[in-house]
Amino acid sequence: MKLLGTNTSPYVRKARLVLLEKRIPHTYIIDPPSEPGSQVALVNPLGRIPALIVDSETCVFDSTVIAEYADTLNDTPVLIPRNNALERMVVRRWEALADGIMDSAVVVRMESMRPSDKQDAAVIALHNAAITRALAYAAGQLGEREWCEGNAITLADLALTSALIYLDLRQAERDWRKVHPNLATWYVRMSERPSVRTALAA
Repeated sequence: MKLLGTNTSPYVRKARLVLLEKRIPHTYIIDPPSEPGSQVALVNPLGRIPALIVDSETCVFDSTVIAEYADTLNDTPVLIPRNNALERMVVRRWEALADGIMDSAVVVRMESMRPSDKQDAAVIALHNAAITRALAYAAGQLGEREWCEGNAITLADLALTSALIYLDLRQAERDWRKVHPNLATWYVRMSERPSVRTALAA
């Protein structure tokens, strides 16, 4: 397998964390879609990353679909509950929350890159407020637990980790650790995992 992506994309990082945590052999290839010669549009008609090339005929795209697919390849660990609809929904809801944080942070990032006189302050405020609410919700749901849900790591933990890494990258001024110390404690534990260290090192 080959995973096409970039080191700054939170969605790529989420997909990488899933593959690494599941110990699924793959080659990670840095391939910005906007660069000349990029292979992304040849395998993903949307021209977006992450794109997971399974074989010469199959490419899986969108981090949510990649995570779902990869989780079915082995059971060590099972990241998305399979036999309980409620537990499955809750883990996927965590993923949606984390993806929403990433979505809004990307919007803020893109808007802030526009000339200052063309930036839409209302859009920036709207999405920053969404991030603030989502972090408060995540902290409240997590409490003092070791994992987002259940007694072992799930996709919820990997998705939230990806979101927090991206906030550190693009919104360093947002002191989420001070506001939510339980998230900070949880993140320290997550950052010690080999999968997270590998994803951060590249």
